[in-house]
Amino acid sequence: MDSVRDVVFKKSESLDGACTKIEGYDFNRGVDYPKLLASLFSTGFQASNLGEAIQIVNEMLDWRLSHEPLTEDCSEEEKDVAYRDTVKCKIFLGFTSNLISSGVRDTIRYLVQHHMVDVVVTTAGGIEEDLIKCLAPTYKGDFSLSGSVLRSKGLNRIGNLLVPNDNYCKFEDWVIPIFDKMYEEQIKQGVLWTPSKVIARLGEEINDESSYLYWAYKNRIPVFCPSLTDGSLGDMLYFHSFKKEDPGNPDRNPGLIIDIVGDIRAVNGEAVHAGPRKTGVIILGGGLPKHHICNANMMRNGADFAVYINTAQEFDGSDSGARPDEAVSWGKIRGGAKTVKVTSNTSHSKIFFWLHFLCGKKLIRPSYKYSLALPLSQNQVPVCFFTKFMKKTEVCG
Repeated sequence: MDSVRDVVFKKSESLDGACTKIEGYDFNRGVDYPKLLASLFSTGFQASNLGEAIQIVNEMLDWRLSHEPLTEDCSEEEKDVAYRDTVKCKIFLGFTSNLISSGVRDTIRYLVQHHMVDVVVTTAGGIEEDLIKCLAPTYKGDFSLSGSVLRSKGLNRIGNLLVPNDNYCKFEDWVIPIFDKMYEEQIKQGVLWTPSKVIARLGEEINDESSYLYWAYKNRIPVFCPSLTDGSLGDMLYFHSFKKEDPGNPDRNPGLIIDIVGDIRAVNGEAVHAGPRKTGVIILGGGLPKHHICNANMMRNGADFAVYINTAQEFDGSDSGARPDEAVSWGKIRGGAKTVKVTSNTSHSKIFFWLHFLCGKKLIRPSYKYSLALPLSQNQVPVCFFTKFMKKTEVCG
């Protein structure tokens, strides 16, 4: 029996001082929201991951170049203490369209309004739903509502949300005249539209403070969407292209021409030209925004901070489900970066995630003189491209 007892009651290595003690919030102390949110870190499971995400975002917001030692190759300006105190982390925010369909839109609008993020990447739905909500509301429905019944009533379901088809008719009435003006500028002024330029124009035209695109335009925060045609906006561009068809030249359809190459240069430039700044990524959901942001940061040898919040799993090899460590293998996140993935529905996790800032010192991020990424000349390739991006592959087998 002694041998059995030795196996069952194997002596433990002490964790005191090495690990966080698991304990929750004591409501006998009353409701103190900052302390309640801080207790997430010691709660365990995904609550601890969410608490860690809050800590990492705090580090993104607090970081200054003055926290780093001087490098041998830094410029004279970078040696100036006052200047170093003004250089902040560049924060990339990515999210999927369903978050704009939901009430998370209002939180994202707040972040953009107060310049708490520097670059935004989303899907087509993340653009059009913001604009449509300025024209007509989205309603709460139920996940179990019959698709055929809803179709007969002209109602579209997004999870347990309902969007009347009339909303898209109002959107068409609003956006087509804007496309007409943009087309005229393209023909007469030679304007070369990119997805981000289209988005900025729509943010200007909507002129509604409930819109995050309006605030992005006003604060000169670039919003990138390489899949701009994958949604109602694509439908509108499609219909508009026929409206502008040239009857004298049936082989040429002179609708709006949108240059996606211009935007890949711009979004990659946001990372490449971050200069001495660190970069952080906050990605709510997965898919295109997640990969687009991470891929841009690969051009600078990876991001320094990364927070993922989604429910996707990695067992199917999807980019959406991949943990931050997979991005490290690609050079999209640096090996020593502070990272965490919160496996959770973003619509409720974000309440705790952002409430932390609304209850504390992070209410408004101090603004800085914003400048768009410097354009690369036609033959100029970022120096980091060959030295960092094209990392030599180890031969297997």
